[in-house]
Amino acid sequence: MATSLESLPVELVADILGELDIASLVTVSYLSRRLRAVASEPSLNPWRRPILRNLLDPNEEYEPALKHLSVRQTVPRQNWVEILTLGKAEYLLFEMTLPNLKEEEWEECFLRRFLPGWIKWKKEGSWRAAFLKILHRLWHRSHSSCTADEAWTYYIVLNRNGSANLLTSSSRNYNPLTIFHEMKLQNNLAHLMTHARLVVEFKDVRIIALGVLTKPRSTFSVNHNARLFLHPPGITKGEEEESSSSDSISERSEESFQSALDQPAPVRNTYAGNPKDLYRELTHPRPSKCHARYPFYTPGGEDKRWLGTDEMEEGGRQWVGPMLITAQLIGPHTKEPLPDGTPLQDLDLMVGLGRTQYASLSWADLTAIAPWLEPTQKVTGEGLGH
Repeated sequence: MATSLESLPVELVADILGELDIASLVTVSYLSRRLRAVASEPSLNPWRRPILRNLLDPNEEYEPALKHLSVRQTVPRQNWVEILTLGKAEYLLFEMTLPNLKEEEWEECFLRRFLPGWIKWKKEGSWRAAFLKILHRLWHRSHSSCTADEAWTYYIVLNRNGSANLLTSSSRNYNPLTIFHEMKLQNNLAHLMTHARLVVEFKDVRIIALGVLTKPRSTFSVNHNARLFLHPPGITKGEEEESSSSDSISERSEESFQSALDQPAPVRNTYAGNPKDLYRELTHPRPSKCHARYPFYTPGGEDKRWLGTDEMEEGGRQWVGPMLITAQLIGPHTKEPLPDGTPLQDLDLMVGLGRTQYASLSWADLTAIAPWLEPTQKVTGEGLGH
């Protein structure tokens, strides 16, 4: 018995349309009234899958039909939140025909794409103007060494005593590795290697933490907040991933003495329940595909926060001394892999072409990225805040 298009459920028709490329879907959406009705129905939205296939393409090569999609009346408006959140900056600014969205839709795009601390740049203008202004500023800074728009760069330091400082440096001379080396000198850690961890990546910026891993002589030098920042209490990488990563972990220590700690240091703010009852996947701002499930572990090889098991890091080493948290701008060469094709990790994240431009962090950004982290005191500037 033959089955006609009219007899198929609209959900099935929408699912079939979602397998088409954008150009074919544009053509099909005008073939009949039924297909037009299915394509333009926001609750069915067959456009979402082909649009996301373009936006999440690792080579960032978009179909030509995406460029002027805003003139198509059959495309539900909610798709533009995804496009403006995940699209390439230069493509949105210089190539794409932008749609006419409501002010609250532009606000949603802003909050999904940018760090919450960047709301300060909005001032009295509209959300559309703020979105395009920040997008152009990020594109300009990621393609040049210009710092005229942001003369001072703010970064956050997690101290081993539980407090945190919001510090600033001249953007022209800002080098987090140099700053962190000075911190190591002040904390008698200069003989130990600096380690970098990619915490979470967004479309235009990624959050990187600098710290020191070693086998401490006592719990006095252990930075408990550093571990909490990288590993939310109760969240694990998973048994299969943990076993494979622990097999490749080096057992060496940069210190010349053996650790006197036989048991891991106790961790504050532990959580014994189901992590999904406490945490939610981050949506504002929205992480990139490689960290799509943040703060949960994202499979794929680029989520390098877990390089150990249980309470210990990398063969028994722990984070000691201060931890510096900074926001690195993502340019065209920032994510170029190593010659052997392996993803960047550790200090490779900080050294090389396209990895010298940074943006400011704020307390609001830290709260959005790590809401479970509770410093005993937040100090804007140097000192203990007395």
